[in-house]
Amino acid sequence: MAARPRSGPAPPAARPVRPRRLRFPPPGRGCPVGSALRCSLARLRFAPSGAVGAVGGVPWAGGGMRAVAAVLAAALAVGAALPRPGLLPHGPARGDARLRSGDDESSPGVPLRPAPRLYGRAARRLYVGTNGVISTQDFPRETQYVDDDFPTDFPVIAPFLADLDTSGDRGNIYYRQDNSPDVLDQAAGYIQAGFPRTASSFVPTNAFIATWEDVGAYQELSQDTGPSRKLNTFQAAMAYNNEDTYVIFFYPEGSLQFLGTRPKESYNVQLELPARVGFSWGDGDDPKRDGLFHSLASSEPALRNLERESNTGVPGVWVFHVGSVAPLEHVEPGAGPVRHASGSADYTRTLYSRANHYSHADHASTELPAQHGSETTHPDHGPRSPALQGIVPKGLPASLGQERSRRLHPDGDVFTYSAASRETCAQHHERCSPHAFCTDYATGICCHCRATYYGNGRQCLPEGAVHRLNGKVSGSLMVGQASIRFQDVDLHAYIVGSDGRAYTAISGVPQPAARALLPLLPIGGLFAWLFAPEEPGSENGFSITGAEFTQNLEVTFYPGEETVHITQTAEGLGADNYLSLKTRIQGQVPFLPENIAVHIAPYKELYHYSSSAVTSSAQREYVLMAGTANRTLSYRLRQNITFSGCPHTRLLARQRLSVARAFTLYDSQEHVLRYALANSPVNPCHDSTHTCEATARCQPGTGMEYTCECAAGYRRDGRGCRDVDECAENLCHPAAVCYNTPGSFSCRCHPGYEGDGFQCMQGKAVQLTPIPPALSTPGSFSCPHSAVALAVPASEGSTQRLTPCQHEQLYPREVPPGPSPVSNGHVPQCDEEGRYRPLQCHSSTGHCWCVDAAGQEIAGTRTPGSTPPCLPSVAPPSIWPSPRPDVSPPATGTFLLYAQGQQIGYLPLNGTRLQKEAAKTLLSLHGSIVVGIDYDCREKTIYWTDVAGRTISRASLEPGAEPETIINSGLISPEGLAVDHLRRAVFWTDSGLDKIERARLDGAERRVLFDTDLVNPRAIAVDPVRGNLYWTDWNREAPKIETSTVNGANRRVLVNKDIGLPNGLTFNPFSKLLCWADAGTKYLECTFPDGTGRRVIQNNLNYPFSITSYADHFYHTDWRRDGVIAIDKETGSFTDEYLPEQRSHLYGITAVYPYCPGGKTHHKTHPPLIV
Repeated sequence: MAARPRSGPAPPAARPVRPRRLRFPPPGRGCPVGSALRCSLARLRFAPSGAVGAVGGVPWAGGGMRAVAAVLAAALAVGAALPRPGLLPHGPARGDARLRSGDDESSPGVPLRPAPRLYGRAARRLYVGTNGVISTQDFPRETQYVDDDFPTDFPVIAPFLADLDTSGDRGNIYYRQDNSPDVLDQAAGYIQAGFPRTASSFVPTNAFIATWEDVGAYQELSQDTGPSRKLNTFQAAMAYNNEDTYVIFFYPEGSLQFLGTRPKESYNVQLELPARVGFSWGDGDDPKRDGLFHSLASSEPALRNLERESNTGVPGVWVFHVGSVAPLEHVEPGAGPVRHASGSADYTRTLYSRANHYSHADHASTELPAQHGSETTHPDHGPRSPALQGIVPKGLPASLGQERSRRLHPDGDVFTYSAASRETCAQHHERCSPHAFCTDYATGICCHCRATYYGNGRQCLPEGAVHRLNGKVSGSLMVGQASIRFQDVDLHAYIVGSDGRAYTAISGVPQPAARALLPLLPIGGLFAWLFAPEEPGSENGFSITGAEFTQNLEVTFYPGEETVHITQTAEGLGADNYLSLKTRIQGQVPFLPENIAVHIAPYKELYHYSSSAVTSSAQREYVLMAGTANRTLSYRLRQNITFSGCPHTRLLARQRLSVARAFTLYDSQEHVLRYALANSPVNPCHDSTHTCEATARCQPGTGMEYTCECAAGYRRDGRGCRDVDECAENLCHPAAVCYNTPGSFSCRCHPGYEGDGFQCMQGKAVQLTPIPPALSTPGSFSCPHSAVALAVPASEGSTQRLTPCQHEQLYPREVPPGPSPVSNGHVPQCDEEGRYRPLQCHSSTGHCWCVDAAGQEIAGTRTPGSTPPCLPSVAPPSIWPSPRPDVSPPATGTFLLYAQGQQIGYLPLNGTRLQKEAAKTLLSLHGSIVVGIDYDCREKTIYWTDVAGRTISRASLEPGAEPETIINSGLISPEGLAVDHLRRAVFWTDSGLDKIERARLDGAERRVLFDTDLVNPRAIAVDPVRGNLYWTDWNREAPKIETSTVNGANRRVLVNKDIGLPNGLTFNPFSKLLCWADAGTKYLECTFPDGTGRRVIQNNLNYPFSITSYADHFYHTDWRRDGVIAIDKETGSFTDEYLPEQRSHLYGITAVYPYCPGGKTHHKTHPPLIV
């Protein structure tokens, strides 16, 4: 029944003439139910302000805007959703431009005259994108934003941000600027309805309208699948004048047929990310506003209600105040009445309350309530989330700065976050659980549970404790041909966290529905996932979602293809840390007769993770048993868990849950349905219940089996692991003393000798120290007459046979008598075979000349300040990449290798420019996730870590070479990797075991260098010449960069101030600088090996992961751009980028020279002599 019409909003006081009350025909007499607005708008005949006209046969006066406001009021009384045709006028007939079809298209910038105010700045032009967004600047590549949460890196208005696709003429996207009276009057009516107090006199002068009509989600089509028939229609309109700007979102009834899209990089894993609706400031010139955003909807329940709810009183219409000449610190949502989809008059509430808003966080969220059946309400706790009972201290809001979205409960708090100041832990650390610590990030704060607790930081539970869960279950089922309903029956669960047992009991489900639910073990399987024992490097569900999430299950039974949907909504923790859960079951299930038992075999389930969703899919069999007869059936399970997590949390791409035992039973006497699951036990190596001695390593085997392997430096003698006396093996130099220590040893040269103990030389060897460039630069040297140059061994215990060029490099001669192009000594440049390079240059003077095969200067070729055209027999690059702009860098022979998931890519360099057209895949490694990568220049072999296979492997660059695994045990999450080509050793970090280890290049002689004071070790680099090791630890509480010798001696912290997430690390063998890329501070910085001389190269990185250097450039992989970025060392400017065709993150990167860098003459500290 239609509600009684009522009058519209009060007109401005300045206008003396009020419109008469409007009356509309009842349903069936001209305006059908649900179409009052469309019908009434069609009858409007607009007249100039002050003129007399008629609406629906009723005279009116005072201009079109008031008439529209009255029409809106009448439509509100009807209480129906906005009809599809009820969008603002659009299409070619209105002069709209049409965006070209495609997957990632954007319009040219549309100039706006005059320029409206948007987010505190003048918006001089607008761009419209395929993916449901409008921006004031051209869009980046869609991988930079389409699958990410708010905030975006650029300003957006997002009526429905998702991976949309109009290829094949599947839908249209229209846009235009408009100042026609009918459009402006309709827009004004909606704005006045949403802001009845503050915008009652608002008169727009211009509008910009963008319409997405029948657009589809991106799909990867195959022969077996056709285009989806689910299409969405929505519209965004910006109405403005010289003082204020408003945005209106339109979602007609039935217009949103899909609510999310699948990310391209993991399309086949059935992961669907909900769309995002709202606003983001992006990264502007005001640092106080960077990262600010306002989220209207980003979960399925909230998105589903976009067309049913409203902040204007008209379902499907949402208005926002987004700009003003007066200070506007945040987006203001409309404050008009809200109607539920049912149209019930008693469901009217206010979405926004200025009196109650919090103004100290860095983003805004007014997410919609869930629809009936999955709505989240907390009647026992008022406006506060039950998650806070006993976990978050009283008196604090439930929402945290780390949340990307939050459902708004009826009569609950609405949190609007101001851009005046970012949240900091100093202000809001109390929002975390008492058992958590708070960490500051660039856009807010995050909470992390302390040791012996687990959870998402907002809720933390003690490890190994018993957990209880209470909830209600409602359902509407077709069991065979019978329809059965039940409401709010009790669910209780008991979980033993120490060994992963989960028991679930549901009482009161009527027969035969209870028996039919016996195969649906996933109802109780949720709790097994939530509280499963954690192996090293993995996290159970509660550690990721906490106590607030929604699980959606779709189960299809075979052979009958009956389908049932299950929604389980976790509502937080109660006073006793009991989890509260609501379960809704709807659909059809097969009928099961009495006296049937159901058996479900052990299974493994693979979960895929993103920042706000967890998905899994499986085909599961179950056996029906009646006496001696049995029958095997199956069902397909699709599972989606959405939650609001910390945006800075590093999640594994996938994890596996192993269920060792499963049991299901219906007790007909007590009318109780029971599920019981037990996770596979944790190997003793992982929970420290093994019996290995302190000098041995526990190596897990199959199931509960394990072995004890003696650590490096120890050997089993029948009684246990005993220390190996390395000194008996004569590993030190003859002129050195060997000192044996437990598990290790050290060598020290005799007095009068210098060296590292493995190589000792008599004399006053000098150590290289930074001196003015004119005295010591690549291509030249200056050495005291009393000093002796120290040769570097090619490998431990042996010396490489030197060519004349290499000998002259290591033992540079004094300035020869006679004519010379330079005033100081010259270090020649050799090619990879040790021959003189045809081109020789002295870097400090800029002189270059050509030489013959014997290294003698060819007369007439010396060219000051430029490079002569020397003709080589081969064309490798120069050994000394000069930073001077007047010396050309190497032109050929050097390339970059980068890790990208299941492949290693090849990217050649032309000088320092990226030869993108010649890039290709060097090696495909299916089933791997390659992270760390480095290169052995001696054997021309690449080495890499694989966090998926938990291995370290290598492969020669020779044609046809195949990968070889050198380490395949005792690894959990091997990440960074570095090769020492002089000592023939490889070093790596393991963030799962919190260790740094080394081994020979064939994997032998493996030993742990460090396994204490490490939290998240990642990048690692080595200086082979000086024998120093460097690594980063992105411990959120205390990030640092450390150093030691390659043997693990003299460990010390190098940098621990003003760093955030030091992902990438590189040591330049020529400049002797240690440099790192920080994804937290966004800085690229360098320092000398002793920690002095620290300076910033670039302060505006996106999200660097790994970094390497060559000549006068840095190259780093970037997770925002999903590519390789080039940066000039001297200016810090971005000079080039390469974006691979495959859309996925890039990890490690290394530069491959056609020669071995390093091995240059050492110098000891002495005042340099000017020759």
